[in-house]
Amino acid sequence: MTIVPSAEPNAEPSAAPEVKAVPETVTAAFDEFMEAFEAFKDVNDRRLGEIEQKLTADVVTRDKMDRINRAMDDQKKVLDQLLLKKARPQLGSGGGHGRGPELSPEAAEHKAAFDAYVRRGEEAGLRELEAKAFSSTTGADGGYLVPPETDSEIGRRIAVVSPMRALSTVRTVSSAVLKKPFATSGLSTGWVAETAARPQTNTPQLAELSFPTMELYAMPAATQALLDDSAVDIEAWMAGEVDLVFAEQEGDAFIRGDGVNKPKGFLSYTTVADASWTWGNIGYVATGSAGAWKTSGPSDTLVDLVYALKAGHRQNGTFMMNRKTQGDIRKFKDADGNYLWRPPASAGQPASLMGYPIAEAEEMPDVAANSLSVAFGDFRSGYLVVDRAGVRILRDPYSAKPYVLFYTTKRVGGGVQNFEAIKLVKFAAS
Repeated sequence: MTIVPSAEPNAEPSAAPEVKAVPETVTAAFDEFMEAFEAFKDVNDRRLGEIEQKLTADVVTRDKMDRINRAMDDQKKVLDQLLLKKARPQLGSGGGHGRGPELSPEAAEHKAAFDAYVRRGEEAGLRELEAKAFSSTTGADGGYLVPPETDSEIGRRIAVVSPMRALSTVRTVSSAVLKKPFATSGLSTGWVAETAARPQTNTPQLAELSFPTMELYAMPAATQALLDDSAVDIEAWMAGEVDLVFAEQEGDAFIRGDGVNKPKGFLSYTTVADASWTWGNIGYVATGSAGAWKTSGPSDTLVDLVYALKAGHRQNGTFMMNRKTQGDIRKFKDADGNYLWRPPASAGQPASLMGYPIAEAEEMPDVAANSLSVAFGDFRSGYLVVDRAGVRILRDPYSAKPYVLFYTTKRVGGGVQNFEAIKLVKFAAS
């Protein structure tokens, strides 16, 4: 989708931008996105000139700019989808068929047993593997662990889709809860003379953070004809069915989950004005206008947000917002007339704001009264994702005949681990 601006600078804006066919390659999509951004800058510059001359922008100019802004978002979605499709290699099935690396004998045996279980419901192979390992991979409600290759592929593809998983620290545990001590005040130190006594330092203040894992499930269905087709890579099908739905649920929970039977998102913690920040709360910077950016100098809020973080976290900072909020920020300029928002340097790279990358997360709220629509932080230090090892699958050929259901589960937890590493923008007067 390419936006074609008017040929003459003073020409009347057309009723609607010209739209080309949806591009089929990443390069073409990226080129058209950049063309759209140049058209956006031309129209926005015209709008700002009209405001400077007449104290208001022409309605037609505003409408055209909004249409181009929306078209840029649509074009970015197309680009993201193409990149995601490109990033999904076929799962390696081994065996020298050219579809992946050779598997070890143990991995090949597990894969064959799992394939027999999924296709025909044969459990003997997986039970024999459990006996060999002297451990049980069967849960209280039944089911078997998928092969490690499939498990890691699901996790990798989820990381591509979910920005929070990709940005956060991820820990894999074997228990139901991860407990992590955290020194909130740091160690005490002091200067002493060479021969002076060393007084005992104060005991550091420790806080214990608990991250329970919750069950996330999906239930893809397949016909027996599909399962009987030996040409179908059953592991690739399984990963493809569950990775997007898992990513959507996780992405939402890591941002705004309430912590009830799901991870607790960073927006669900108590928020306070950054000047009054204390451990256990998330600090915010207010825009100074209820439900909107400031009329004069709206970008000042973003500057305040960036410098609300300590230098150690700021150098690893990332902005997070949804596409609609990003569309508002595209219009902002600095005192020298330079746009603060910059397009990606190349396909597959994020856009940047004031030199920091932008992570697009549609779970972030739209701008509204008292909304927390923009986050900035060192998410790797600030947020912890906890995975319990293994993705489990239970085959059910009875509940939805003639379809075979696959009850697929994984256990995931998450929460803020460093409360000073994430800051928010609140669209409020104070």
